[in-house]
This record gives sequence, structure tokens and C-alpha cells, in this order.
Amino acid sequence: MFENRSEHLPDRQPFKGYGAAVVAGPDRTLIFVSGYGTENRVFAPKDGGGVSDVTPDALADRTGHALGVVAADIDADGVEEVYVHNTDTYGGIASERDRLFDPTPNGWRDIFALPVNDGRDNVRAGRSVAAVDRLGTGRYGLLLACYGAPMRFYELGDNGEVTDMAAEIGIDFLTGARSLVPGPIVTERTDVFVGNERGPNYLLRNERGHFSDVAPNFGLEAPGEHARGVALVDPDGDGQFDLVIGNWEGPNHILERRGSEFVDVAPDEWMAPSRTRTVLAADFDNDGSCEVFSNVMGAPNRLLRRREGAWVACDPGAATEPRGLGTGATVCDMDGDGTLELLVVHGELDSQPLSLYAVRNENAWLRIRPLTEHRAPARNAVVTLRTDRDTQTRLICGGSGYLCQTEPVAHFGLGGDTAPFSTPRTVTVRWPDGRARTVEAPEPESELTITHPANRN
Repeated sequence: MFENRSEHLPDRQPFKGYGAAVVAGPDRTLIFVSGYGTENRVFAPKDGGGVSDVTPDALADRTGHALGVVAADIDADGVEEVYVHNTDTYGGIASERDRLFDPTPNGWRDIFALPVNDGRDNVRAGRSVAAVDRLGTGRYGLLLACYGAPMRFYELGDNGEVTDMAAEIGIDFLTGARSLVPGPIVTERTDVFVGNERGPNYLLRNERGHFSDVAPNFGLEAPGEHARGVALVDPDGDGQFDLVIGNWEGPNHILERRGSEFVDVAPDEWMAPSRTRTVLAADFDNDGSCEVFSNVMGAPNRLLRRREGAWVACDPGAATEPRGLGTGATVCDMDGDGTLELLVVHGELDSQPLSLYAVRNENAWLRIRPLTEHRAPARNAVVTLRTDRDTQTRLICGGSGYLCQTEPVAHFGLGGDTAPFSTPRTVTVRWPDGRARTVEAPEPESELTITHPANRN
């Protein structure tokens, strides 16, 4: 299915990395790739195609051991910050500290390095990071999945002071946490699924900004499994998100939401145990239905497609990477042609070049970019497209897969290869505060920015 587009990357040198995130930078889209024991790398799409290495010295952090990375507007200034989790140890307390990079007119600065944050930086070993708008204000907190130490939830004050709110909001669990995915899983607010190793998973239900673990209520604990990648997907457009969970050397799941329970609908090919890392859901071929990609370490990657109401395995093509040491992956439309690219990061066991893939197709598409009331990307927002044929739903990514985050755009395929493409009727954005806005008859093959109801112009 996928074709290799790696020649569009700046180089093919071996690189030991882990996570990747697509950042809405101050003046352009950036793709941040975390380097483990080597410099982080930052890419930007070039006019006319291809990708440039635009890594500023401030973000390179050449001696760090970076794992998870996420972007969000945590200070409500309309521009996304970037949180990078560093650890040089497996669990417990590390000797390295995390970075919280803030773009300023004079370049990027580390908020943790401000005098007001002396002693407040994180040295707990962890893995993934997620951006969570727990109160629906458009001002994001940063949840860190710690390993062998309590989780943290950072919020930023107006004076740049970083505060760990985990105990106050009820999520300072001592965990072996690996993955995080925020979204309206069991409420209409931003809940969080936490995939754990050597212990039960958590489903953190948002109760007006505080959280309680309701995983046992839905049979999601799986204490004998070792969760890695996790993603949310709504394949039937019913507005209820299903959980796609990849495990390390254990069974993989697709847990379909059916009322008050989740039912495993994974095909045998997906359920078979694997060394799963990142899991992503996106419509790579613009046919109007999401595919699910699983990045597997040291074995062939996996791909699922939705056909006649069921998930079926298919050939990933060039993205199979049977000898790939994949750790992370992210998705965005790098060249603005309406087709998504898949960037795969390798590392841990050895260095390998980054890989870039895409699916050749002539299908139509529509892209929706919702904004917060501060005019930053509206991470955790839900976007619903109704066409003359069906309904599709996408979640604006606050962090998913494993260590990673995809672009803050709802990408919809409209089909058209074998029949006329679907005609968009309405697109509705629902923000984490519960407010919504509907746009009639959006133009196909365009990217539409939708402002928050507080900013109607």
C-alpha cells in the first residue's frame, strides 16, 4: 500500500530516535524528532516538496536522551510549546531533566530553566507525554507517563511558573506507564487512557477537571499485558471512539465502544502477539475510512483497513520494514497535496535512518484545522464531517501512538477513485468546553480553519 518517499528527507544517515510530534510553529509547521543520546532534529516542509532540516541550537539538546514529545499551547498565547521528556534510566529517578521549549521573538527558551522554576523540573523516568485540556479553557496541561514513579501533570502560571497538579486532580498514580491517549472516551470532556506495563491500565474519567480511574467499570485493566501503542478511532462515525491497543509480546486489541462496554473486534492477524511500539489511525489513501498502522520492532509492521464494517489486514507495502527497529511514528501532510505522509523513527536497539511513506491515490479530501479561543491548535477537539454518503469523525491529537503526536488537523478522505467522491454537507467542531460550531458546505480539496465560538471572525 505505502510507497517509499524517504528520498524527500534531508539525509539518510543512521539516527537513534524515539518519539516524534508535529508542531504548529510560530510561522510554519515543524516536525520534531527526539534523539536518544544524540541531538533532536526539527524538520520543516520545503516549498515545492521535500523536507528541510531546520533544527535550531536551542532545541537540539545534543547530550539529552529524549523519548516522548508533545506540543500544545500551555500558556494561552496562541502558539504551541514543545515538551520533551529526557531519561537516561529505565525507571525511577533519572539524572537528566525534561525540557519545556517556548518560542519567543528571540528564539526558543526552556521554561524549566527560568529562576521561578528552580527545583521544579522533572527527573522522574517516564515514556509518553500528552496534552490535556482538562477544564475546556484552551489552556493545556501536560501529562507525563512516569515509570516506577508517580505520574505528573504540569500546568503553567502567568509568570511562567510550572506546577505539578497530579495529586490535586487525582492522577498521581505510581505506574509503569507507557502510553497515553486523551479524548472524549467515556464523557464529552477530555478523558485519558493510560497504557501500563506490569500492572493494570487506567481509564481516567474527567469529572470537571478532576479524574478517577474507571477502567474496571469497562473491563480495560488487562493487568497481565504490557501496553505500548494506543490510538482512538471512530470507524463508523457514531461519535463514540474505539480503543486500538498494541501490546509488547502480547495480544493486540481493537476495543469497539458499544454503549457501556468495549468489545474486542480485532481480526486474528492483528490480535496475534507482536513487539508493538507506536499505533496510529489515519486515512492514508483518502478513501473515507481510517487505516490503522502498527509500528513493530524487529518484525514486519502491520496495517488494517476498514471494509464492509470490519477490520481486515492488508499489505503495508514499502512500510512493512521487516528488519525495522521502529520506536515512534507520526503523520502529517508535509507537502500540502492533500495526501498524508507517514514518518517512522527507529532506535533503541540500534540506529537506523528515518523513513517516509505515502499512499499514491487520486481521491478527494478535506482538511479542518480548529483553533482554541486563544487561536492555537485545538488539541482534544472532535471534528465531524457529514457527506451525502456517510459520517466521519476525527480527534485532534493531543498525544497518541507511543511517545508521539500527529498533526493538529482533522484529515478526511472523500474517495473518488472508482466512483464520484463524497460531497461534504456539514463539518462540526466540538471543543473540550462542550461548545460547537458548524460550517455548511465546506469546499472539497481545501484546508479550512475554524475558529472557536468565542472568536467568530
